[in-house]
Amino acid sequence: MDRRKVLKGLATTGTLTATGGLAMPALAQSARVLKFVPQANLANFDPIWGTQYVVRNASQLVWDTLYGMDSKLQAKRQMIESEDVSSDGLTWTFKLRDGLKFHDGEKVLAKDCIASIARWSVRDAMGQMLRAIQKELVAVDDRTFKWVLASPYPKMMLALGKVGTPCCFIMPERIAKTDPFKQIEDYVGSGPMKFVRADWKPGAIAAFELNKDYVPRAEPSEWMSGGKVINFDRIEWIIMPDPATASGALQNGEIDWWESPLPDLVPVLKRNKNIKVDIADPLGNIGSFRLNHMHAPFNNLKVRRAVQMALSQEDYMRAVVGSDDALWKQLPGFFTPGTSLYSEEGGEPLKGKRDYDAAKKLLAEAGYKGEPVTCVVGQDIPQIKAMGEITADLLKKIGMNVDFVATDWGTVGQRRASKSPPGQGGWSMFHTWHAGSDCASPVGYIALRTNGDKAWFGWPDNAEIEKDLAAWYDAKTLDDEKAIMARVNKASMENVTYIPTGFYLGYQAWRANLSGITNGPLPWFSGVKKA
Repeated sequence: MDRRKVLKGLATTGTLTATGGLAMPALAQSARVLKFVPQANLANFDPIWGTQYVVRNASQLVWDTLYGMDSKLQAKRQMIESEDVSSDGLTWTFKLRDGLKFHDGEKVLAKDCIASIARWSVRDAMGQMLRAIQKELVAVDDRTFKWVLASPYPKMMLALGKVGTPCCFIMPERIAKTDPFKQIEDYVGSGPMKFVRADWKPGAIAAFELNKDYVPRAEPSEWMSGGKVINFDRIEWIIMPDPATASGALQNGEIDWWESPLPDLVPVLKRNKNIKVDIADPLGNIGSFRLNHMHAPFNNLKVRRAVQMALSQEDYMRAVVGSDDALWKQLPGFFTPGTSLYSEEGGEPLKGKRDYDAAKKLLAEAGYKGEPVTCVVGQDIPQIKAMGEITADLLKKIGMNVDFVATDWGTVGQRRASKSPPGQGGWSMFHTWHAGSDCASPVGYIALRTNGDKAWFGWPDNAEIEKDLAAWYDAKTLDDEKAIMARVNKASMENVTYIPTGFYLGYQAWRANLSGITNGPLPWFSGVKKA
């Protein structure tokens, strides 16, 4: 039976609802409570320990950042009142704005920022660059701290304010001193909402209550910058991994906002006068086939290239977005289409007819002898599940032995951090996606780094790529930046750092009585109201 036809039928009739049973009448929802269906289950809640977007999205309600990125990808002051940079670019002095308080009533102090930066910088690519040139990071007084570097770092504010994971969220010192490779268990922040730990049931619900002591900035809200004004006493994240269930719940008024509706169901939603649908983020997403460079078989470059030459982006994209050609495009590169650093240099391996015979020959040359390829695939995110099914078929066609691990996205987030061999709790590949805002430049583009043990999951190691990425930060002109990134695109394709499965757009949908919903790489709750 065709999956898409089944989903459309159920979504049209509304026979599946939030309760998983028979259709229910629209519920009377309070204007002060927002019911939101996120892209995935909030299985853990530590925005530094991991890099899952769903955790970052929830965290922006609870924790604040020193700077916040706007829609022009510029960093603006958030918790910071002022910064001063010495003439040689080596000393940055930051002053916090007045009135910042944590949810437990304690003032936000310079020592909290120092501890939070220290924990973040262990896990973040830009943070690691700063650690490498750090001479000292010390408090001057309760509201002021100083960061002294061995060499200039002009993109400091972008590092502290980027929207890409992990963001530099500020936590109380006692929490920020947690080992960055262990999850925190205390969720006190200084953001506009408080996390309701007692109501958290992973796989079912996560809840946030208004922080009445929060003082937003005076500037208009835009992405993670400006005044964060929340118009709800409570925001509930309702976990609904089944798209038809979420569609029925939205149509019946049981939920207010669905972050990522399945494209197949969008025509049904658009016909409902009580629902609005729009592209969630014009910068889109880049699908990713992430390989483990540390263990066989993908520690062998020839094996990685064999998959690369056989992979059809069209197959992946049609599985993700369906038949609407306006929602996807081929991507023979790693940067976001339409942005200044986009390049197709070296992109030939992803163009043209897919060659299974050549892939089989290359596998033989690599000495591949049927070792299992452990594919860890989240089943509760439709686009991940769809890509996983294409991958299982692809690998079998070129003669690889597929060990398909069907699991949930939370488990993928935990297992991909393991460096154990695939047969001992590790993995060979997983699918994910990267927001276009993260892939417009090296700022926040964790998937592009190739610094071995310190790289993102998969741990690719390539000194030449790292050298060029470092050179981008010192580039003086846009032309210089473009030339450097063209080299990075070519070298990353040759290295098969990861395999882009294509560029695609996604939707969001909400009840018509909501206002203030905007586009961007994550759901912005600031300014949203319910009539």
